[in-house]
Amino acid sequence: MDKKDKHSKTGEDALFRDAVGPVKPVSQRRANPRPPQPKPHARFSRADDEATLRESLADEPDAADVESGEVLLFARPAVTRRTMRQLRRGQFAIQGEIDLHGMKLDEARAALDAFIAAARVRHARCVRVIHGKGLGSGPRGPVIKAGVNRWLRSGDVVMAFCSAQPRDGGTGAVYVLLR
Repeated sequence: MDKKDKHSKTGEDALFRDAVGPVKPVSQRRANPRPPQPKPHARFSRADDEATLRESLADEPDAADVESGEVLLFARPAVTRRTMRQLRRGQFAIQGEIDLHGMKLDEARAALDAFIAAARVRHARCVRVIHGKGLGSGPRGPVIKAGVNRWLRSGDVVMAFCSAQPRDGGTGAVYVLLR
């Protein structure tokens, strides 16, 4: 056996080395023949995030937000369970009321804002907002109810609200506890 065959243990290895010829080890690593791939851009998820932000800032509520007979319930963290229980039972004196039936969405928003501002001036603690159940809205669902749900949550004037007792309008009205 000659020098190049000292590592081979079988005759096949020797035949292979004879066929290939002398080999020289590579001292340096070659550069990657392909350039690196660019980092992926989340084009669609970014567009989804932007669409969600635009939708949340839009004035028109999403009809899918609230169903016709759905009970509305909202409370800020500072509101106690006892206070919420009293509100849900209708145990607060109603110090003002507004009926938004038959109004267009922008009219209802303006009327509600003016009503709440006036109630705060009078130092009213609890008011009732009648929004209707949305049964006449057709396939769009309860548009004003969804709007009231969103609008009351948006400001810091409202501490809590919940659907009224059946005697006061049920799921077509809310009791609103003001700051």
